[in-house]
Amino acid sequence: MAQPAEARTCPVTGFRVHRAAEDLVKANAVAAVVALLLGGLAAIVVLFTRWMGAFPPEAFYQYLALHAWNMLIFWILFFEIALLYFAGSILLNTRPASPAVGWLAFALMVLGALMVERAILTNPLNHLSFQPYPPLRGTPDFYLGTILFAVGALLGVGLFFATVHKAYREGTHTGPLPLVVFGAFVAAVLAVATLLVGALVFVPAFLWSAGVLPELNPFLWKLAYWGFGHPSQQINLAAMIAVWYLLAQLTVGGRTPSEKVSRAAFILYLVAINLGSAHHLQTEPTGALSVGWKWINTGYLMHLAVLGSMIHAFAVPGSVEVGQRLRGYRRGLFDWLVRGPWHNPAFSSLVLSVALFGFLGGTTGVIAGTEQLNMKWHNTTAIMGHFHGTVVAGTTLAFMGITWYVLPLIFRRRVVAERWARWQPWLFGIGVGLLVLAFMQLGVRYGLPRKQPDIFRFRGLPLAFEWPAEVYALLTVAGIGGLLALLGGGLFVALVVATVLFGKRLTDDELRRDYALPKAAANPGHGVKELPAVPGTFVLCLVFAAFFLLMYLGNYWNLSRAWPIGG
Repeated sequence: MAQPAEARTCPVTGFRVHRAAEDLVKANAVAAVVALLLGGLAAIVVLFTRWMGAFPPEAFYQYLALHAWNMLIFWILFFEIALLYFAGSILLNTRPASPAVGWLAFALMVLGALMVERAILTNPLNHLSFQPYPPLRGTPDFYLGTILFAVGALLGVGLFFATVHKAYREGTHTGPLPLVVFGAFVAAVLAVATLLVGALVFVPAFLWSAGVLPELNPFLWKLAYWGFGHPSQQINLAAMIAVWYLLAQLTVGGRTPSEKVSRAAFILYLVAINLGSAHHLQTEPTGALSVGWKWINTGYLMHLAVLGSMIHAFAVPGSVEVGQRLRGYRRGLFDWLVRGPWHNPAFSSLVLSVALFGFLGGTTGVIAGTEQLNMKWHNTTAIMGHFHGTVVAGTTLAFMGITWYVLPLIFRRRVVAERWARWQPWLFGIGVGLLVLAFMQLGVRYGLPRKQPDIFRFRGLPLAFEWPAEVYALLTVAGIGGLLALLGGGLFVALVVATVLFGKRLTDDELRRDYALPKAAANPGHGVKELPAVPGTFVLCLVFAAFFLLMYLGNYWNLSRAWPIGG
């Protein structure tokens, strides 16, 4: 029996795909989808407990921990490692520097994830979700599993750097890194910094739980913890935006209006994005963190990263508009958007991810990071709305979108039930959007607590507080949104698994015919080197800026009504 070729040329993109890289991408992508499934199943208990008090607190905290670790860490990081192998090897036409290191990294990540899962399932001490502040203490296997997973991820990131170096050394790539690879490179740098800070958190916690260290300083541990906890989501931000640019290119032949400016926006992330973690510390007493420290980090320096996000908010839709106008869709302001390939679930995932992240996740991140406004957001369901608007509506939806290309181009399988795949991003995106909006209203307007399982458990007690009817209505909106998101997520997992196992194997000719990349139409006066203007994107950005301003000022108005002064 003939052995598979060491490398092949993708008939769609023309990239050289080495089997070692392809296998590593497949393994990590499969592990990511498994984690997404587990996190989704755990979300059922979390959703119905918050919505109607269906499960006891013990079950809520256990499944909340499972949901958080699987969704925020395992699903995201496994997928990001797959993305790094794709960007470092396939997009640069080179073999991974050391496939053996890639498989060691994968084994450590799987082992670490399984240890964390088992620790959460077998011991209530580990039902701490993402805030196990001392003196709360988990078991040694919980912390050790986290360390092993982080070491595996760090090895995977190191392999990416080594592969990029190899591509330049061997001459398979020359010149600047492609924009998508550059974005992945920035995400990898952020990952190294984050994982090293994580070592300052979880190694002492492991030694403390094992009895080697007598105690941990709660404040210093919390300070270091959020140097890991929040920056781990900034890795997702950089990776998500790199995927946005890739999706724009794959779906409509998109090109950023200015590649230099887009690169500069990524550089701003390296400089300032991790300062956003300070918003978790805004309520710390001034004896621990000064008012000046909070102001500088969240009122001034953090906005360098906000500037980077504003640039991407223009450049990504602009990439789509450039691609569409080059293909001939040039009428009016929005012909390029109306006539986009909406039948392609990757395109609808891109549009929904950009819109939901920008309007719901990005704006609220700036608001929650402002010291004064943080008082209305901290430890309420509004913060839950924020990070579901970023990591779920933004990152997860973007990763789902690129999967519709990973399946035919990497797994070489035709997506089963393609009509259902077209509905999947809408079910998931609309569901998450409703959930996010409801959580934000519940938190900002009514102060609904984030860490309390439900609001029904204290009914009938002497000092019980009765919530307004609007709260129960908003909980129902959140519940319906959560159900739609679960349906969309379940449909995604079902279609991916069915495609990998039973999808029709595609030949090179079928790939060229059915998945050909969009090409620019004849466009006299506007050659490819002379990119068209993007007036539609400019108008959309003005709308977004107006929305952002109204949200920001509206939250100050809302804060001014929280504690009325005078008679």
